[in-house]
Amino acid sequence: MRAWTRRAALALAASCLAGPSVLAQPAGFPTRAVTIVAGFPPGGTVDLLARILAQRLTESWGQPVVVENRPGGSGIVASQAVAAAAPDGHTLMVVPITHVTNASLVRLPYDPIADFTAVTLLAEQPMMLVVNNSLPIHSVANLVAEARARPGKLNCGSGGNGTSQHLACELFKAMTGVDIAHVPYRGNAAAMTDVISGQIELLFDQMATAVPHVRGGRVRALAVSSAQRAPAMPNLPTIAEAGVPGYETTAWFGLVGPARMPSDLTRRIQGDAATALATPDVRDRLADQGLTLVTSPPEHFSAFLASEMAKWAEVIRKSGARAE
Repeated sequence: MRAWTRRAALALAASCLAGPSVLAQPAGFPTRAVTIVAGFPPGGTVDLLARILAQRLTESWGQPVVVENRPGGSGIVASQAVAAAAPDGHTLMVVPITHVTNASLVRLPYDPIADFTAVTLLAEQPMMLVVNNSLPIHSVANLVAEARARPGKLNCGSGGNGTSQHLACELFKAMTGVDIAHVPYRGNAAAMTDVISGQIELLFDQMATAVPHVRGGRVRALAVSSAQRAPAMPNLPTIAEAGVPGYETTAWFGLVGPARMPSDLTRRIQGDAATALATPDVRDRLADQGLTLVTSPPEHFSAFLASEMAKWAEVIRKSGARAE
């Protein structure tokens, strides 16, 4: 997570989360059911956040808020539909990093910045580096040594090209100088299945989906990708601690709508989303999944999206990644 989200946004979040939104409700909103689109299958972090948000906003808005899963193209199918929706707040979308990295992998039928209204960041979480249990690899140092001894022979899965898992792997390869093959899947659940079965050796997975497999003994965790240890797994070192100084990356998730949403409506939704996720039971549930609530004003989230798009475009270019 970039510096402004660590300091400025967290400070702003504190003020936003102090109580219910004090912004006046824009006239006529919501007048009917609101749809939160998730561009990935059920069971992942995008789906989890969308469903928690939908439940809480249903309660506060007095109108049904439903989740619509529209997987395909690492979120492209869903994004195209949302970009074409009316900018009245009744269609929203939870997005991960692929919302901006897809532009570096394929010609998009929309602009990930200009064709959307940035509403707010929602949460961030570290990724966990896990390996198949049968491997004689019990630390990051072991992994680096094994990769150097067998260049190109170890396989690192991901939920698809341009995903946070893929970028975490590429950053690891660049900073350690190792040659590890990238194997993209259609979703991180399929990649984890193949790590468990031994079809591939390793995976950088989001903590929300990796923790149950680690706790269940199905894979071995080596480290987390964030700058600090994760409260959900406090005994697990960071990758930087484990021998790759300066390594840091986190997965992030945000809320967007179609372009040209009115500013008062956008701020209302941002405030209500922050309040919805700030209740103790939700915060505890997110923390148990390795997620940290990180909200932000719309203009800050818009700037963040642009900076992430530029930063990871260079990483993708150097990696030579292409769309599946």
